Amino acid sequence: MSVALFEPYTLRSLTIPNRVWMAPMCQYSAEVFGPNAGVATDWHFAHYASRATGGTGLILVEATAVAPEGRISPADLGIWNDTQVAALRRIAGFLKDHGTVPGIQIGHAGRKASTNRPWEGRGPVPEDGHGWQPVGPSPVEFADGHPVPTELTPEGIREIVGQFADAARRALEAGFEVVEVHGAHGYLIGEFLSPHSNHRTDEYGGSFENRTRFALEVVDAVRAVWPQKLPVFFRISATDWLAEQGWTADETVRFAALLREHGVDLLDVSSGGNGGPAEIPVGPGYQVPFAARVKAETGLPVAAVGLITEPAQAEKIVANGEADAVLLGRELLRDASWARRAARELGAETHAPSQYAWAI
Repeated sequence: MSVALFEPYTLRSLTIPNRVWMAPMCQYSAEVFGPNAGVATDWHFAHYASRATGGTGLILVEATAVAPEGRISPADLGIWNDTQVAALRRIAGFLKDHGTVPGIQIGHAGRKASTNRPWEGRGPVPEDGHGWQPVGPSPVEFADGHPVPTELTPEGIREIVGQFADAARRALEAGFEVVEVHGAHGYLIGEFLSPHSNHRTDEYGGSFENRTRFALEVVDAVRAVWPQKLPVFFRISATDWLAEQGWTADETVRFAALLREHGVDLLDVSSGGNGGPAEIPVGPGYQVPFAARVKAETGLPVAAVGLITEPAQAEKIVANGEADAVLLGRELLRDASWARRAARELGAETHAPSQYAWAI
């Protein structure tokens, strides 16, 4: 009997060996200071390599900043120079050599930049503590105690669009085969999408067409430098979970159709993260219906995320056509070999190194 979760999946000319994918999750473990700022370390290599040998079909390396001021924390990965590319190339090469498709998420933190690592409290890092002044679509702080961001000028917006294109070009040089544009969780692109954080009155604010303009400019710039034979993903928060003046699921469906027209191959559907008094009904698979709706109404391939923990649950999501793949986050932090365990439980097979054949 066929197991949907372990069937290959092809986007453009790229075939991913199964539908168990690793979501981008920040490790906050890059070099912080000096010429090696933003460079991946041995921690990153071991972290991603172990999930590849565990049978994961696609690994999306964590949010990697397109510019120094685009980092969420000073310890975030970066992809704005060639030194960073060299370290990432080692990771991408290992993943590919062991049967996993290497992908990377590129992003800009916007008004949520310059914060401490989670285990250090997440609060803003002062400029005298190696922090910096964040930017955003409007001078609206993310939360109490966070700085008011500097409003980006049209020239500043165009500069960041160029930084995304440069980052995609470097990602290709590093050997990645999927690039994902980070438009979710209240970071810069998501800040432009949502009227909660975007109060502009120029061509980048107000109407749906204006609020989506920056995101589409980034997608166009990335698609222009990314090979036509390789896929581009976009991660979105399907809703801000705000009762008033937030990004909505209806807008996500409308935007997904535009993304498809602009060359995006798959929508990675998450939710939340843009602040405000959000009420989120968290539970197993709570974000899957958003992905299913996008797929049903637009035909754009989707990956589902959010409290997907059990093999049978993941298999049902894919087999029922609610999503084309599942992206696991915390569950893969708990169990690096989740894919191999799921394959055993479901009566399927996935790739594993010869050294681990005893455990298959």
